[in-house]
Amino acid sequence: MAIKQWKSFLAPYEQAVEELKVKFRSMRKEFRRRNEYSPIEFVTGRVKEISSILEKANKFNIPMDRLQYEMEDIAGLRIMCQFVDDIEKVVELIRKRKDMQIMYEKDYVKNVKQSGYRSYHIIIKYPVNMAEGQQEILAEFQIRTLAMNFWATIEHSLNYKYKQQIPENIRKKLKSAADSAFQLDEQMLEIKDEIKDAQKLFEVKSDIISNIINNILTLISLGKIAESTRYQIQLNKLIEEGEVWELNNLLFSIQRDVEKFREL
Repeated sequence: MAIKQWKSFLAPYEQAVEELKVKFRSMRKEFRRRNEYSPIEFVTGRVKEISSILEKANKFNIPMDRLQYEMEDIAGLRIMCQFVDDIEKVVELIRKRKDMQIMYEKDYVKNVKQSGYRSYHIIIKYPVNMAEGQQEILAEFQIRTLAMNFWATIEHSLNYKYKQQIPENIRKKLKSAADSAFQLDEQMLEIKDEIKDAQKLFEVKSDIISNIINNILTLISLGKIAESTRYQIQLNKLIEEGEVWELNNLLFSIQRDVEKFREL
């Protein structure tokens, strides 16, 4: 296949990855807008390199004219979660979608691979609207925790270095590291509510501080330098140790002053 043909062949996969990244990042934003916890921490995506496609096609004896039907991960999306039980929530979100068709699922979280690999895979059929018409492509979702992703990234690099023949001593250490990473995930799950509360508190404080800073900038634009400096000093004292109610009181005071000065 010539370079021009490859570009044409990969175009719908590239478009699919970009569309799917936008859709799932928007889902995360929607949870946040509704002031709800999002099981999606972040989303990445990629289209397989030509060299990787050729290598896999050769390994599994896939004819070039069958690539789009038999190679399921030319387009790949990774959805990272904070906690193990978030994975099932993301899977349910995908199952409910009407803009894609699930072909099959592989649960490597419960059915961990011998290497220690854990992840949840979903193969979908996804319609892409190209200039010449609609084209359906296959794409793969990998849904995993941050700890699982860290481990899988390291394993992938070592497999590349050793051409899938990782030395036994390194393989054993990798397996041990995978088990340790999963123990970490399970321990984090036990204190999930505490973590979520802490993260929520951080977000609330960040929003209040941003509003205070915006109002300080407004005071500066109104020429009220002394007042803005006074509020900045108060804010600096509260940023590290201040409680939410103290920041809210400061925000109320500065908003009241901004409204007063605007009326002058």
